[in-house]
Amino acid sequence: MIFSNKYSVPSVLGVGNALVDIMIALENDEILHRFGLPRGSMTLVDSHMSGDIYQATLPWHRHMTTGGSAANTIHTLASLGARCGYTGKITRDELGAAFENEFLEKGINPHLLFSETGTGRVMAMVSPDSERTMATYLGAASELLPQDFSAEMMKPYGYLYVEGYLVQDHQLIETILQTGHEAGLIVAIDLSSYNIVEQNRKFLQTLITRYVDIVFANEEEAFAYTGFTPEEAVQAIAMQCDLAVVKIGKSGSLVLAGNNLIKIDPVPATAIDTTGAGDSYSAGFLYGLTKGLSLRQCGDIASLVSSKVVELMGAKIPEHSWPEILLKVGEICDR
Repeated sequence: MIFSNKYSVPSVLGVGNALVDIMIALENDEILHRFGLPRGSMTLVDSHMSGDIYQATLPWHRHMTTGGSAANTIHTLASLGARCGYTGKITRDELGAAFENEFLEKGINPHLLFSETGTGRVMAMVSPDSERTMATYLGAASELLPQDFSAEMMKPYGYLYVEGYLVQDHQLIETILQTGHEAGLIVAIDLSSYNIVEQNRKFLQTLITRYVDIVFANEEEAFAYTGFTPEEAVQAIAMQCDLAVVKIGKSGSLVLAGNNLIKIDPVPATAIDTTGAGDSYSAGFLYGLTKGLSLRQCGDIASLVSSKVVELMGAKIPEHSWPEILLKVGEICDR
């Protein structure tokens, strides 16, 4: 298999913005219009605007958990039983301590960095139809630096997984991807948000062509990147890397490596909140790769895991749900 490597049980290093997610169930989209937040997007905000949104949404139900896109993926990977680590920057404050402790409890190797700015947070607002819109205050996460990443940190791992949100700092993300590529890791990126892709399309194309082996994108991100429908977009992306994955929501996903195009069927679910669906999909797919499974098996595990997270508020599947999920994952692995 083209994604095998020298590790008998490959492990995954995730890199991204270490954040705390504040999930808010909206009654309507009025708040989004008030603050000029494009529906379904991720928008960077300063601490003052984040505080204003927090106050304006107090009447609605909310849930708080550790987050950040790559962090969510690594958390789910650990629940699946994969060996993994995570790198991000936090502050030695209450939110930062909660973030670190949760990863240690999951058996994740935390390569955490620290600043004095305050741990970042995401106001994740979920519309009645389950679409989520994120207003992100990066805080300490914005202070990740190119010099924070070395080949020595990466070499114990087989895969490097980077969230596309980091593309807003061009030097940073290029250093991370180049370092992982030159250290011999299989490099994967999730495009993360269509508006960020639109703003950085040409630069992303350069990065992917030079350093990336695996690209994950949803339908909107794939269109922003290529201007094509999912069927055409997966072909275009696969011309720039070894493996392209385009997720098309309730229609499943498309996986293409070389000339091998696979349609992955969706797992039926009653969606309450789509937050974390893409992160969970990536986790399931990467787990299959680390186990040496076929691309169809990887996609089926990814589809299963992502179907479970959308039935909940937030980006993490609760511990009590995992035994049943792992049984189904085992069945896929044994096929």
